[in-house]
Amino acid sequence: MSSSLVTVEIKVNGVIQPRAIEARTTLVDFVRDHLGLTGTHVGCEHGICGACSVLLDGEPVRSCCMFAVQADGMSVTTVEGLAPQRGCLSKIQDAFCETHALQCGYCTPGMLVACHALVERTPQPNEAQIRDAIGGNLCRCTGYQQIVDAVKLATSPGYEAKEAQGKREEVAHG
Repeated sequence: MSSSLVTVEIKVNGVIQPRAIEARTTLVDFVRDHLGLTGTHVGCEHGICGACSVLLDGEPVRSCCMFAVQADGMSVTTVEGLAPQRGCLSKIQDAFCETHALQCGYCTPGMLVACHALVERTPQPNEAQIRDAIGGNLCRCTGYQQIVDAVKLATSPGYEAKEAQGKREEVAHG
């Protein structure tokens, strides 16, 4: 049985990605298998856990629940695209490290995507807003409090992310 291919053009992390794919290719499979961006995790494959979350035109979506063809002509930001540049962390990514808001790390990409979307809409969210934003993402390790603390830290006045991993190590080792 042969399947026909369709052509899509999806801007992923700022780069237009034209590809010929099977129409049944999910968005999560497109970013992972066709683009090699494996930071987006495949979890439940039913849209329940949030591990596969990406930003679609700035809004968080479950990439396991949509086909790549549905994103044709749109802009997708994966967890890899959240950092301001290669080798640097965003404020939220840095704050996740500082507050130990990740343990096994499986939910972390989806949590980061949800938190970035929240902060774009609400630069100074309160605890209820943070909990609401991450409420659709399952985490079995952290108990969520460190994630809430990370968003509070990242959005606190004057907080700046370390410029690069090397500087993080310099700070840690004095």
